[in-house]
Amino acid sequence: MTDMDKTVRRYTGIYRKALTHVDCADAEAETREYAKRLAEMYASEEFRKYSVYPTTNTVHVFAVIAMCLGLKKYGLDDSGIIDAINSGFSRRRNFFRRLIRCIDVLPNAYRIAEKWNISDHDRRVKDGSLTYDFFRVTEGKIEYRISKCVYIEMFEHYGIRSLCRIFCMTDTTSYENLPKHVVFIRHSDLSDGDCCHDEIMDRRRYTGTAGPGA
Repeated sequence: MTDMDKTVRRYTGIYRKALTHVDCADAEAETREYAKRLAEMYASEEFRKYSVYPTTNTVHVFAVIAMCLGLKKYGLDDSGIIDAINSGFSRRRNFFRRLIRCIDVLPNAYRIAEKWNISDHDRRVKDGSLTYDFFRVTEGKIEYRISKCVYIEMFEHYGIRSLCRIFCMTDTTSYENLPKHVVFIRHSDLSDGDCCHDEIMDRRRYTGTAGPGA
């Protein structure tokens, strides 16, 4: 079994878990169809095209796209599809939440978030996966606007641009778990707009108080 075969098998197991949240008459047949779809997507020119960005886990993104395509046949709206997929990744998501909550206990949690953002910006600009109209770092605040994103391009290629929100929501989930130290404002995102415009602020500096439980 090749590494890619193992990858398809692993994501197929996650998809099988996601299917428990929809009315699927034959989960085994559906998971076989998913495995075939994902293997074909991994062998495609489109996958090779987007695998050139080091900051983008194209293997993971294509697996999620394949799940979205499979779940659309069940008549779910975007929220229903996203909820089902998130349930499939519940173990991974819960681990991530616990990790972020541990960081929220630290007195320098905002500075950690600031370093994340600066580092991510620098790496994204270097590999060209995101295009920033601006990226501003001031004392206690980061604000940026993104007008081009390869995640959006991948979802758009498969005709499901709006479902890229499942990745856009990652930032929201992260900052929701830093309530003591961070205020996060999302003005818009590219899944349904023309830019991703976010503000990340030090709660103590911009509100004068610490968050809940501080």
